[in-house]
Amino acid sequence: MVFSSTIFLFGFLPLFFAIYFLVPSLAVKNIVLLAFSLLFYAWGEPVYVFLMIGSIAVNWLAGLGISKTNQRFSKKTVLVLAIIANLLVLGFYKYQGFLAFNINRALGEEFLAELELALPIGISFFTLQAITYIVDVYRGRVVAQKNPLYMGMYIAMFPQLVAGPIVRYADIEHAIDHRVVTMDGFTQGLRLFIVGLGKKVLLANIAGILADSLLMKEAADIGFIGCLSGVLAYTFQIYFDFSGYSDMAIGLGKMMGFDYPRNFNYPYISKSATEFWRRWHMSLGGFFRDYVYIPLGGNRVKQPRFVFNTMVVWALTGIWHGAAWNFMLWGIYWGALILFEKFFMMKVLNKLPSFVSHVWCIVLFIFGWLLFSVTGLQNVLQWTAALFGAYGLTGTSTLWELQSWSYISLIPVMIIGSLPWAPWLRKKIQLWAEGASDCNVIAAPEKGNEAVPVCQVQIARSVSVIPARMRVVTMVNIAVDLALIAILVLSSFSIVSSSYNPFIYFQF
Repeated sequence: MVFSSTIFLFGFLPLFFAIYFLVPSLAVKNIVLLAFSLLFYAWGEPVYVFLMIGSIAVNWLAGLGISKTNQRFSKKTVLVLAIIANLLVLGFYKYQGFLAFNINRALGEEFLAELELALPIGISFFTLQAITYIVDVYRGRVVAQKNPLYMGMYIAMFPQLVAGPIVRYADIEHAIDHRVVTMDGFTQGLRLFIVGLGKKVLLANIAGILADSLLMKEAADIGFIGCLSGVLAYTFQIYFDFSGYSDMAIGLGKMMGFDYPRNFNYPYISKSATEFWRRWHMSLGGFFRDYVYIPLGGNRVKQPRFVFNTMVVWALTGIWHGAAWNFMLWGIYWGALILFEKFFMMKVLNKLPSFVSHVWCIVLFIFGWLLFSVTGLQNVLQWTAALFGAYGLTGTSTLWELQSWSYISLIPVMIIGSLPWAPWLRKKIQLWAEGASDCNVIAAPEKGNEAVPVCQVQIARSVSVIPARMRVVTMVNIAVDLALIAILVLSSFSIVSSSYNPFIYFQF
């Protein structure tokens, strides 16, 4: 079950909220949330719900074991065993087939059977959450959860279960027993959920149609225009799909009284590889920073070790995303780029106009998504050659057959949707409503040789103007809410009428 499905929107979610808000106590709400989370997970994979319950039990016992002993060696032993248990389960289901295939290929015989196991949805996400919990208990940053049902609620919580954000126990520890659901928080969450649904259904799915039709083809068949169109379509698809899903998850959390961490911060406006990864999938970057990179020594080491630490983190980031060589290559690509920028490129970019840095970063992440979406090293090389014109403009296809032209009108919409115009405009309107536009900067008495600017608001004028401005702000808010209702209706119609609704995170 995914958020952008009829069963979730018109069945599961209304029933859940009806029961969740009817029950009186927070303790019962937590149990309701756990029960619906397990139902949500079991809907598509009934057998794997027992794997989920096993993960809950193991990590709950590990947390208790760490907290109840005062011996450092015993604590570390339990911690290591729990981490190994989590990683073994993740490795078995996610990488068994990949390892068996490559070992058999290297040996020239079938040494290991490829079990072709179905990947439990969201196993990478809830495994990392479990690891953050036991590590933070070991570090003394959180108190071990004594109630196994509450522990289960944390690991299995359906809003962020299958595609993040990766929520640390410390993020919701207080909210488990003390959260307060308010109408303001619920409406904020609902608005964010609708925005995310619109991103997913009205933007990502449309971009995905073009991406799917082109990425499955040979580079020689579609040429420069086809390859560029396919990668650009995937660039928009993965952003709107992933950030949209994160918005929906964070919005659902707000509706229930939880504050999940932000997962995307307009990454496509970045001007360097480092900045891009501070804005993209922020919860994953935070995990590898705090639980891998810093324990390895971070950047407080000599240069060779710093390079080693960086490449280890990015190799693991690539492996985490999927069991395929292109994901490993993708991780190494980003690690090498970040090192290249740190030691050389940023010194050059800092001397150039900012738009050059932006173009540089756009080229980086578009080629990165090529590595991410095109499987097989040979295919990657052919697609790269196509982007440099090796197979002509359209390869063996006609422009009509590529269908890229029919999506040109959507490019401005996709670009605008990737830019932070909404928060910028909201801030401008807020400042205007508070009379900040009447603020004059005057020269203060000189302090040394520098004039200190002082912002002096014309209070008398502001008092008379603000009420009128607030009425305008109210009208703007009403217009925004009407637009959100329209997005919800259009998204619902699209979900009901269309059979194309991909979920690109099954591989994770």
